[in-house]
Amino acid sequence: MRKKNLSVKRKAKIKLSTTNSKIKKIYSKFRSVTLKKVGKKDFALAVSGGSDSLCLAYLGKIYTSELGNKMHVLIVDHNLRKESHKEALLVKKILKSKGIQSKLLSWKGLIPKSNIQSKARNIRFSLIANYCKDKKIKFLFTAHHMDDQIENFFIRLFRGSGLSGLSSMTETFDYNNSLKIIRPLLDFKKEDLKYLTINYFKSYIEDPSNIDEKYLRIRIRKYRQKMEKEGLSSEKIIKTVNNLISANNALKFYKKKAIYKYVSFLSKNRCLIDKKIFSDEAGEIIFKSFSDIFSLISGTYYPPRSKKIINLINRVKKSNFSKSTLGGCIIEKKSGLISVSKETKVKKASYELVR
Repeated sequence: MRKKNLSVKRKAKIKLSTTNSKIKKIYSKFRSVTLKKVGKKDFALAVSGGSDSLCLAYLGKIYTSELGNKMHVLIVDHNLRKESHKEALLVKKILKSKGIQSKLLSWKGLIPKSNIQSKARNIRFSLIANYCKDKKIKFLFTAHHMDDQIENFFIRLFRGSGLSGLSSMTETFDYNNSLKIIRPLLDFKKEDLKYLTINYFKSYIEDPSNIDEKYLRIRIRKYRQKMEKEGLSSEKIIKTVNNLISANNALKFYKKKAIYKYVSFLSKNRCLIDKKIFSDEAGEIIFKSFSDIFSLISGTYYPPRSKKIINLINRVKKSNFSKSTLGGCIIEKKSGLISVSKETKVKKASYELVR
């Protein structure tokens, strides 16, 4: 009798029981995007313990209760700080207190000593992508919001990025051939998501790096406060970003045509590029094509930085070019073709699943 009651309890639906207009608006947007992109299929959700990702976990909980699909809540322990494992277990505890089960993925590889935030992001996505591949999950939700999009825009601007970099944070993105990244909260500010998290979870974990000004992202947050006073609001920046995204989408159309015409994929780890692409296509189309190819062949979420790709393209065009490496790929010139293959020394990221 006791087991039967427990079974009934698990099947009970959880509804968005609130009259709060702000929370209802956030869930409505999340539900609309998720229904369109995922429907009743299972999905994964990345949670760091911050207010943004805890908010996402709550929205996912309501959605799966309503639709009946399964949500895989994933917490990554990068092992970058001695406190990281303890913090990851605390996140798991916070989620469990609200009936949200989660999986803890622990990094067991080498700990990066430089460019830490970028490498930590790559570690996070590699571990999650491998878990999703093992479980045959095709959708991963992240809690990126309006402030992330704006900060990303300025970081790319500081680096002198082109159109691709300045308009990179879109609602959906193909991580690889089997996993799609979905960002359903780009219309909301961080303070909106924090409001929901405090309302439901009562607390969240603050990453100490969020106040460390050695990171460009943190310095940009302070610059934005000054820009707001000068009249450059978040809404105006987002309008600019959306215009750039629209222009970038047009270029993507022609990039796809170029890849179809000039690139032959021999396997998921190797392709051949016809050198005619250099004479027949515009520079931005060539750049975008190579950028996509490096991501697809190496299996990484982010391609190499724009400057490195442009430098490589310029070297490949020269008659004396024979071989080089970039972004986990080997690039070789053979007759009228350019071979791009995955470096064999790049190993699949491993993770330890903590129950």
